Amino acid sequence: MLRVPATALLCLSLAAFTPPAGPALAAPPQEKSVDPGVENPIVVDRIVARVEDDIITLSQERELAAYQQLVDGSSEPVPKLIDELVEQWAINNEAQSAQFSQPSDADVDLQIKSIQQRFPTPQAYAQRLMAVGLTPESLRRVVARQIYLTRYLDYRFRPAAQVDDAAIEKYYTGTLVPALQAKQQPVPSLDAVSDQIREVLVEQDINARSAAWLADTKSRMNVEMLPAPGATP
Repeated sequence: MLRVPATALLCLSLAAFTPPAGPALAAPPQEKSVDPGVENPIVVDRIVARVEDDIITLSQERELAAYQQLVDGSSEPVPKLIDELVEQWAINNEAQSAQFSQPSDADVDLQIKSIQQRFPTPQAYAQRLMAVGLTPESLRRVVARQIYLTRYLDYRFRPAAQVDDAAIEKYYTGTLVPALQAKQQPVPSLDAVSDQIREVLVEQDINARSAAWLADTKSRMNVEMLPAPGATP
């Protein structure tokens, strides 16, 4: 599920992102026409799911998988990819109805820069982008969509997310302090990190509310998954 990005465990040091070892991932193969009379088959797309009166295509599925490979090192299984695209459709449908504003070019640039900085060199980033089958234009499209949908969930559910002092103290003593001690890192005072903990807990609440809303929304949607050609239904 698309999530409002939770803040990391505050002062915990995070290891720098290292692209996955091993051979570079090949760009995902494209579906081609199978007409024997066509000497040079042309690249075509196909429908992988129907959502209400709309469709989700194979190219959308592969684009999301490529983005996950770029930022996470691997992608989810196909059924989960399609389920996430269905959820994105539901969020986008409501956000469009609410006339929610699209992210600015500067917002997209900033997020792309953040992704680039996970790689040791610009060359390593460019190679990985090519390996997973993304162009700068397709990456920009995916990033803009991710920002738009994530911000809408935050806008929709943040007002209802409430965190009290008891919850902050519980997170501090039960989660943050043990994690820092395990890494032999200094433990800040509760007062010093209470605002950051509050934000972590608010984001967790937003994610929980988003998941419940999406589960209810999808239960009332007409969704049809379409098997690949030749696959057993």
